[in-house]
Amino acid sequence: MSDSLFRSLDMIEPGDLVIYHGSIKSHHGLWLALPCQCRECALADQLGLPAARFALVDPWGERSGPHHARRESITRSAACD
Repeated sequence: MSDSLFRSLDMIEPGDLVIYHGSIKSHHGLWLALPCQCRECALADQLGLPAARFALVDPWGERSGPHHARRESITRSAACD
C-alpha cells in the first residue's frame, strides 16, 4: 500500500504522532502510537481480528501512556502530513 493511500485513509502507522481524546481525560494530548503488544492484543493480531489497539508513548519520555487505546480514541496529528 502506498504512503499516499495510507494518508488518504487516515490510517495510523507505527510511530505516527496522534492526539488521544479517549476516556482517560488526564492523558488527552500528543502521543506516539505503537501497536499494543500485551498478550490479548498480540493474540487478536495473530488471529487476524480487525480490532487493532495501540500503546501510546510519550514522545519526550516523561510519562507512561495508555495501552489498549482504540482507533476511535486517537486522531492522526497534522504533523504527520
